[in-house]
Amino acid sequence: MYSFQLDVRSISILCLLIALLVGVIVTSIGLGSIRIPVSEVLKSLVGMGDSTYQLVVVNLRLPRILVSVMVGAALAVSGAILQALVRNPLASPDLIGTTNGATAAAVAFIAFSNGAYSIHWLPLVALVGGFFAASLTYVTAWKRGLSPFRFALIGVSISTAMGALSVYFMISGPLYLASQALGWMSGTVYGTSWDHVFALLPWIIGFVLITLSQARTLNAQELGDDVAKGVGVRVEKKRLLLIAVSVALAAAAVGIAGGIGFVGLMAPHMSRKLVGSSYGALLPASALLGGIFVLLADLAARTLFVPLDVPAGVFTAAVGVPFFMYLLYRSRRE
Repeated sequence: MYSFQLDVRSISILCLLIALLVGVIVTSIGLGSIRIPVSEVLKSLVGMGDSTYQLVVVNLRLPRILVSVMVGAALAVSGAILQALVRNPLASPDLIGTTNGATAAAVAFIAFSNGAYSIHWLPLVALVGGFFAASLTYVTAWKRGLSPFRFALIGVSISTAMGALSVYFMISGPLYLASQALGWMSGTVYGTSWDHVFALLPWIIGFVLITLSQARTLNAQELGDDVAKGVGVRVEKKRLLLIAVSVALAAAAVGIAGGIGFVGLMAPHMSRKLVGSSYGALLPASALLGGIFVLLADLAARTLFVPLDVPAGVFTAAVGVPFFMYLLYRSRRE
């Protein structure tokens, strides 16, 4: 079971991350085409603000901000799980095809449904695509057990294939839907509402709690199968459960926000530097950092190029690509 016995340093860092997240949320609510003072933001949040500010804060910005935080947390926790199972700090939801599988399914839906079905089916379609790609990776990689190296290698291949499918679906569909599909592929929380918040919230809470309950298992899995078996972990059963949880978190995030990349890579890696490798502290730290990353990316997306609303995934990629190259370079030297 998950242990809440954290050292003082980890507790202090988690409290600082929570304070930072709250500060970024309040700042993000106040910034935009209409600037809202912090005092008015706080009044609006408790229902005592000016009617115009209340409308902007509660109906427009707050749902988008909450979705950004949940999407970031889901991707970060998903990445943290995979990094333990694959035993590689370069692992992320993109590695096993989850992100690209969900994106390919969503792009196919946009391109070929031609408006015949409600756009509200899009998250479910993306979820199915994510599970299909991850299942394909798992089944293909299975050979008298699951080798983390083989799993990662085949995952990269499946992910690449799904990315190519996304492009094919986009160019095969009607031209006027290409921009919508491209925006989905880039990753954006534009247009999210309270319906998206209420749809995503129980999903994220449920699977994050399941992950926290498996913190001890993740610690053991990261040390290798022999060590995990030595401390009583049923390796294959737990690995399958944790892969399913990782896929569910990542696919749900992609189902709402599209292909926001590199969050599942950066947040767990940076969390290790802050709180160490114990998953009791690493998981909540990753979730908080992931939420902060996506929230900052979305803040930049909607404020730097007004009146344009740039996909948040553009900014996570702008930071994530150099970060990934740095990790590759450091890994090669080590």
